[in-house]
Amino acid sequence: MWFKNLQIYRLSAPWTVVGDALEAALAKQAFAPCSSADMETRGWVSPRNNGMLSHTVNRQILLQLGTERKLLPSSVINQVSKERAAELEEQQGFKPGRKQMKEIKEQVADELLPRAFSIRRSTSVWIDPVNNWLVVDAASPAKADEVFKTLLKCLDQLPVGTLRVARSPVAAMTDWLAADEAPYNFTVDQDTELRASSQDKATVRYVRHTLEADDVRRHIAAGKQCTRLAMTWNDRVSIVLTESLAIKRVAPLDVLKENNDSTTQNDEERFDTDFALMTGELGKLLNDLVDALGGEVPEGALAAPAASGEKLAA
Repeated sequence: MWFKNLQIYRLSAPWTVVGDALEAALAKQAFAPCSSADMETRGWVSPRNNGMLSHTVNRQILLQLGTERKLLPSSVINQVSKERAAELEEQQGFKPGRKQMKEIKEQVADELLPRAFSIRRSTSVWIDPVNNWLVVDAASPAKADEVFKTLLKCLDQLPVGTLRVARSPVAAMTDWLAADEAPYNFTVDQDTELRASSQDKATVRYVRHTLEADDVRRHIAAGKQCTRLAMTWNDRVSIVLTESLAIKRVAPLDVLKENNDSTTQNDEERFDTDFALMTGELGKLLNDLVDALGGEVPEGALAAPAASGEKLAA
């Protein structure tokens, strides 16, 4: 199992809630399916389907947030409400007013909700108490916010903050392309996005296309900056670095798969082996990435914009 996207955060204090204490805390917000009156529910589910709400391998912790949401499109509510309003108009001899229409829509939504289809999704969370990382497998910060809101309902405090680096990803990626030189332990791949800072936001995208240094430099000289860059770390993991310091399209390369011969293992052993391999490799990747961006900046010092948002918790 490998995370596909990384929203990266720092533990600003030692993570001390582990084992039975962590299980008891997470149980306060264990997942429960939507009732007939719920539009959405959210809570912790077992990462290994064994009843445990956390899974730990080599002190690395895996959590999984489950979400169920009812599908009740506004177009359906509006259609049924329109039919109800027509019936009411015929009965009372005049069209329902604004207040009456609002009441009709609320009543229709309440009636349709128990019959609405629902969808479920899960969001994985990796907590590294050894190296003070907290990483959410999510494509957007909004999904990470759901994780933090749920954790805050379980824990007395959540010592999580944004990752602060000396150089902004945009400036660093643009410089790497201009110099035609990747940082230590990285190589540049064939996908990138260059965007102008002017009002028109003119954008050039390369997709599976060789990046010709002179061509790229012309775009940079014209005022464009790199906002997404595909890279490979240490010939082992491919990623796409974004302007917000989120990492997307994480994929282990063949060298890792070949070295991880798990054919003799059962499913549980294979899962633990994969999780240990992922956390070990990604931990090193994150350290090299921080170094490539000028290093981490202490709290209170000036830093380049990194992950979105301010500090999440004290």
